Amino acid sequence: MPYFWFKAFHIVGFVSWFAGLFYLPRLFVYHAEAQEQQTEPVRSILREQYTLMEKRLYGIIMMPAMIVTIAMAIGMLVVQPDFLHQTWLHVKIALVGVLVVFHFFCRRVIAQLEAGETPLTSKQFRWMNEFPTFFLVVVVMLAVFKNDIPTNATGYVILLMVVAFAASIQLYARKRRLDAEKKKQALEQQVTTESTPEPTA
Repeated sequence: MPYFWFKAFHIVGFVSWFAGLFYLPRLFVYHAEAQEQQTEPVRSILREQYTLMEKRLYGIIMMPAMIVTIAMAIGMLVVQPDFLHQTWLHVKIALVGVLVVFHFFCRRVIAQLEAGETPLTSKQFRWMNEFPTFFLVVVVMLAVFKNDIPTNATGYVILLMVVAFAASIQLYARKRRLDAEKKKQALEQQVTTESTPEPTA
């Protein structure tokens, strides 16, 4: 019975942690765009607002969720120590280790952005936003299939669907970005046209 309690709260922590891992890099995108595109005093106002949001997300949700996830995983292993001899768990632990490193890297990025530095461009932050997706898919598959991850046609079709889904998100984000740039250019051109005096006869 304790195993299922540990597992239930492990899933709760895992879901909450990944919610933060998905959303925080998206805030980094907006933060970097504000640094790149805005002028003062708008830039400082947005930097202060995004920094506050990033710190609250990291400190109130992500850090406790990561601790709960790892603590409950340890609890499950104490109850079921035989799992420690299985290959799928070794791979899963390694992947979670990479996610923990990514988690603390995000904390460093928060500090850099707060100081007015931009360690990555908004486009690079968009790619960073996709980083946890791969780990989510693999970790869940390992947890479900363990050592019997399917390698048949069905498995490959599902993998292709996941890749296509991720690619469609990127393409949609790129389309929105290009549309926003076109709208901005059109607005600037309109302002320039209206402010240019007409030649007198």
